[in-house]
Amino acid sequence: MYFLISLVSIILFFFIRSQLKKRAKRRKAVPVDLVQLLEQEVPYYQQLNANEKNVFKQKATRFLRRTHIEGVGTAVTNLDRVLIAAGAIIPVFGFKDWEYFNLTNVILYPDTFDEQYQFEGDRRHILGMVGSGSLNGQMILSQSALRAGFSSIYDSSNTVIHEFVHLLDKSDGIVDGMPHNLLQDRYSEAWLNLVHQEIARINEGLSNINPYGATNDSEFFAVISEYFFKQPVHLAAHHPELYAMLKQIFQQDPASKVTATWVAG
Repeated sequence: MYFLISLVSIILFFFIRSQLKKRAKRRKAVPVDLVQLLEQEVPYYQQLNANEKNVFKQKATRFLRRTHIEGVGTAVTNLDRVLIAAGAIIPVFGFKDWEYFNLTNVILYPDTFDEQYQFEGDRRHILGMVGSGSLNGQMILSQSALRAGFSSIYDSSNTVIHEFVHLLDKSDGIVDGMPHNLLQDRYSEAWLNLVHQEIARINEGLSNINPYGATNDSEFFAVISEYFFKQPVHLAAHHPELYAMLKQIFQQDPASKVTATWVAG
């Protein structure tokens, strides 16, 4: 009996120690200067009211505690963690309890990489990628592109938002530019018509949307979503039908929050 009690005590000791280590690791994953960095570096966050900022902080904290972030060939800083979390939360901020069940790990490379996931050589052109197959649940991001997406405030590009929109697209089982989980069926045909019309305009040189959006429907969805969150007033002015549809998809109206100062430029 004494042996059994001792064995149970030992097992319990190691279990408790393991749980404490996990909790400590989760706490360490959340930068102590999370709010300060959000205020300084994330324009989307700056436009929120006090209550919305608190909700955003809670969502970002939960994301960081649930998602492992590691660097390959570079060190992951607090700024990188906060920007990754911001890129994850911005597209889903309109959804009450969204979780990225299809993501466990974010890998940060120093710069662009190639199709073989190499970040050295002269064939590097990829800024971000959502893994599939053996890499399912993984996301690879360029550190330089991650930071540029938030520091360059007067363009419509943001790599980390782009990749998280791909994850949203993938949540219904396939990355195809048709977010079935987010768009009611009765709007599907209208959405596809808008997508294909604008892709045709891009190919004809008649659109101000990033030409990469003409690659296919899924890339268009990711590219136009970058535009929606980065330059919402401009998108609403130049592409009102696309903006209206994206408002339904993301359940957000970012243009309504933009201040006159932010619109300048």
